[in-house]
Amino acid sequence: QLQLVESGGGSVQPGGSLRISCAASGSTLDYYAIGWFRQAPGKEREEVSCISSSGSTTNYADSVKGRFTISRDDAKNIAYLQMNSLKPEDTAVYYCAVMKTRSNVCFSSPYSYDYWGQGTQVTVSS
Repeated sequence: QLQLVESGGGSVQPGGSLRISCAASGSTLDYYAIGWFRQAPGKEREEVSCISSSGSTTNYADSVKGRFTISRDDAKNIAYLQMNSLKPEDTAVYYCAVMKTRSNVCFSSPYSYDYWGQGTQVTVSS
């Protein structure tokens, strides 16, 4: 059974940076597309970014384009989300999720993903 554990969340001032990680166990990530999602209090879960199983395709929500970067290190079985120029509206619980696919795509709908981590809190406040 594949398990995902996020880490690296915390509190940061506006304009700051954080890198959050998603470590997988129980299976390698080689044939999985990876997505990062977030959910703020009172709001629906929304896609932040995703990366295909090969790593050649990435997508970003308009709200984070140019500020966030998704990456993966299959040798370490870890995915990352580098978050720069953070804004208060980025405050949320961030989740990673994976879906098994060999296609060179990734999907923005959370319903496409099979396994989820427990989430890590990111708070951006002065």
